[in-house]
Amino acid sequence: MPVRTSDAKWQGDLKSGKGTVHVGNGVWEGQYNFSSRFEEGKGTNPEELIAAAHAGCYSMALSGGLSGAGFTVDTISTTAKVKVEPVPSGGFAITHIQLITEAKVPGIDKATFDGIAAATKEGCPVSKALKAVPIDLDAKLV
Repeated sequence: MPVRTSDAKWQGDLKSGKGTVHVGNGVWEGQYNFSSRFEEGKGTNPEELIAAAHAGCYSMALSGGLSGAGFTVDTISTTAKVKVEPVPSGGFAITHIQLITEAKVPGIDKATFDGIAAATKEGCPVSKALKAVPIDLDAKLV
């Protein structure tokens, strides 16, 4: 299996510095800084990148689970919300992740869909990597 690589460069101190993130082989590049991470400033941040990875992984894994159970998937759309905040022990931490997914899967009943969606939350590789953080799932059939 391949090893996936991204990199980041940071210049300056924490509050006034700035950085650049490069994803993969030049597929995407973005700027980040203190304001884009801990406030509402322009740019991206590590938590958005984690959210993108989790949403993508979950959607693919759910498709695999549904297909493996004999269902044909029309569409799956997932949003991941990653919360970072100050913690009592000091510093910041990712404290919660919410996965919100909508799937169009002809011929599946809600109970079967809910079971596969919940199992996917536990089995998705990114969910496994983030198991130290509470992850909630809101999965709906459309």
